[in-house]
Amino acid sequence: MAAVTADTMTLPRVRAARLDEVERPVLAVSTAPEGYEGEGFPVRRTMAGISYQRLDPFIMMDHMGEVDYQAGEPKGTPWHPHRGFETVTYLIEGQFVHQDSHGGGGVITEGGTQWMTAGSGLLHIETPPEELVEAGGLFHGFQLWVNLPAKDKFTAPAYQGLQPDDVKLLAGADGDSLIRVIAGDVDGHVGPGSTHTPITVLHASINPDGRLSLPWQPSYNALVYVMAGSGTVGAEQRPIHAGQLAVLGAGQRITLAADRKQDSRTKAMEAIVLGGQPIGEPMVQYGPFVMNTREQLVETIEDYQQGRLGVVPPNAIMPHVPRGRA
Repeated sequence: MAAVTADTMTLPRVRAARLDEVERPVLAVSTAPEGYEGEGFPVRRTMAGISYQRLDPFIMMDHMGEVDYQAGEPKGTPWHPHRGFETVTYLIEGQFVHQDSHGGGGVITEGGTQWMTAGSGLLHIETPPEELVEAGGLFHGFQLWVNLPAKDKFTAPAYQGLQPDDVKLLAGADGDSLIRVIAGDVDGHVGPGSTHTPITVLHASINPDGRLSLPWQPSYNALVYVMAGSGTVGAEQRPIHAGQLAVLGAGQRITLAADRKQDSRTKAMEAIVLGGQPIGEPMVQYGPFVMNTREQLVETIEDYQQGRLGVVPPNAIMPHVPRGRA
């Protein structure tokens, strides 16, 4: 598994748990159903079936791949609209090309993150580059949707291209875990993502038989998704494995432990850990639009149909058609 790697012995370490800190218990563990997105790339709907009250401010998170494409197989999404939230695309393997109608865009590489604030609305496309389509190869990543509070629903669209070197790297207290902080604060160490809604998002790799205890903002909720490997989560050491999401209760620490023996496809237990300050407002969704009321959704659909969310630019990127198939 590529992404960003480092020698944990040389990194700053998160502090060990204090005796007075409360470990977060596990409220539920769910298994992500599989489906397809865009032009047909496979995803796991990691938050499917979990109530928004438990997820707030997160709307959904798709685990894209892991898939080893043959030549001509890689697929992305066509041009499509968004309004009312932010998308966060984190790549572990492969590449994606992004462009939006508000001038944002670039190439997302292994270990990189694209942070797009849709806000008042835009059109965008995410698609594999020509060389990946023609040659095939590994593709693996995540896309997270983060809600915007009512006061920011119509903020101007914005784009952040976070490079692999931008990610804040930490080690667990005992050095057995590598922590990549994409956004938010972990023990005073701040990730590069600039967010409207207070959140923390990180990718942790826990060595076999290792244990990671993370200090966590008490007012945030807490979610743990295991993308590879197996182990336990929470104060009660609840078993969890690849493709499962744990919803945690109140407390000041999140604890993960990796099984001594991992499966043959991974050297460590790999997990996405995320949480945020709940917005606590009504949320209604219709496909790529996330608003506060049904009336706002109707208005948004009308705006899209009338071209008020933006237009595809003249220099638009389009999904690459493999040579010989045009």
